[in-house]
Formats: sequence, structure tokens, C-alpha cells
Amino acid sequence: MREPTFFVDQIPIYGDVILAPMAGYADVPMRALARSFGSAMQYTEFVAAEEILTEHRNIPRLLDFKADEHPRVMQIFSNSAETLLAAAHKILPLAPDIIDINMGCSTKRVSGRGAGVGMMKQPCEVAKTFERLTKELPVPITGKIRLGWDGAENFLEIGRIAQESGAALLAIHPRTKEQKYSGRANWDAIAALKQSLSIPVIGNGDIATPDDIDAMLDYTQCDAVMVGRAAIGNPWVIGRKNRADLSPEQYFELIKLHATEMDAYHGERGVILFRKHLKRYLREFSAEQIRPILQITELEPLLDAIKSLQPHAYPV
Repeated sequence: MREPTFFVDQIPIYGDVILAPMAGYADVPMRALARSFGSAMQYTEFVAAEEILTEHRNIPRLLDFKADEHPRVMQIFSNSAETLLAAAHKILPLAPDIIDINMGCSTKRVSGRGAGVGMMKQPCEVAKTFERLTKELPVPITGKIRLGWDGAENFLEIGRIAQESGAALLAIHPRTKEQKYSGRANWDAIAALKQSLSIPVIGNGDIATPDDIDAMLDYTQCDAVMVGRAAIGNPWVIGRKNRADLSPEQYFELIKLHATEMDAYHGERGVILFRKHLKRYLREFSAEQIRPILQITELEPLLDAIKSLQPHAYPV
């Protein structure tokens, strides 16, 4: 019988690679692909707690899950413990296994109002959030953080506060708010956080290849690795496979599967929404080659156009 890699409270986690909760990308079809390659936890895209409370029209889709997605992690954000608590109560009927608090988003519209990484400037609010949610909710509460802000890298303090206040796991993207996604991710910070906490720690940042996954696990001793941008157009990395491991036919079949899932799930907008993924799947091709393909709005013509690049042209 397979042994869990680690536990989030009492929930066993089988595996050490996880698809990141990327806004605009980590929808039901993308998570299904990631899960087929072994993603060990299934995070939603991050959702504003305020929009949950006002029942914004996008919320059902953003918090949607397939029946077999477990453990399902719903990630929410706000600058207020009370708002997060109210939103968490409201999503409980959707049966999350875990609720995650985003304290890492660096975009101005989120962090500028004290949410996302902006919450790391409010240690008391962090403590209150985890204390209230862990006390009142029947599911584990976890969080995702950054280093902090340039000149105020308080990730160890926030990690300690979160753990003491009941957090069951922390993920860290080891860049500051100002760095966003530039510069090198500080893997030493992941190692320091892991060493300072007794709860599981997930590392995130500068993962591009399967070798990077194992390098981070070995270097930091974190419990799992979260893969974000590297998985867009390259979900094989989650299964520790390089694109070169696939035949041209396998490469096309995966693209076809993703496009078909997007079309089935999102309806008439599916093919258009798939374009951002397709650009990454076909990134080795020239702009002249893929520009006409990106203008197609229906599934079958799209697949025919993609297949016309086969079999000799696919990079393997």
C-alpha cells in the first residue's frame, strides 16, 4: 500500500509535485491534466473573499471541481480576517478539503489594498485569520506567502505566527513583492522556513525541468514542490517528464486532449481561452507559423491546423 508523502492535518498527501493556483490558468481542464501527471493537491485559482460574499457571477466556475479531485484546496484572499472567515463559511457547502489563504499575490490591485502579500505587513491580522478560521471551520487552513517586501523580508515571522495560530501547511514563493517573478528565487529561504516550522512546507519558484524539482527537494528539504509557469504548455513536467520524452504523436495528443477539455468545459469560449495555453505548447514555432492558428475559433478546424504541423515539426 502506498504511503503518504506527508499530511495536511489529518489529510494524507500522495506525491511531492503540485500545480500552482495560477489565476487564469488553473481551471478544471488544466487541473485534470496536472492530476493525470501526478499533481498531489488540487488548488483553485485564487478568489477574492469579497466576490464570494457578493456572489459574483464568476465564483461558481472559479470554485468548481470535478468529483474525483481530492484533496481539493480552495484559495481565497482578502485584507480582513472577518471577511475571510465569512467567505470560508460560505464556500463550505462546496466541500473543500482544505481552505488556503493567499498571502503571496504581488499585483498592485491585490497587494495595494493589503491583501495577498500585502497581508504580510499585518502580522496581527495574519494571526487573527488563522486563529478564527482554524477554530470555527472543520477543514485545515493553509497559506501561501512570499519573502515579504524589499527591505522587510518577514517570512520567518509570518511562518511562525501562522503555525502558532493553527496553520496546517505553508507554501512559499521566495521572492519579494517588488521582485514579482523576476530575479532568482531564494531557495535558501525555503530551507530556512522548512527548518523553522514543524508543519509541511511547499517550495515554489524557478522550476523549469524535472531536474529542478528534485534539486529543490534535495536542497531545501521541503515536503513538496509547487510548479507554476513551467507547467503552462508543459504539464509533463509535473510527472517529471521532459518534452523530449514524448513522441510527436504523444505531443499532439496531449494538446488535442487539453483543447477538447477546454471546449467541452467552457463552451463556445473554450477555444479562445485555450489560445494562451496553445502559445506555450507551440512556443518553438515561429510567430508566422502559429499566428493563423491562433485566429481559429472552432475546435475541429483548430485541431486540423495544429495537426498539420505534425509529425516532423514538433520539437522532441
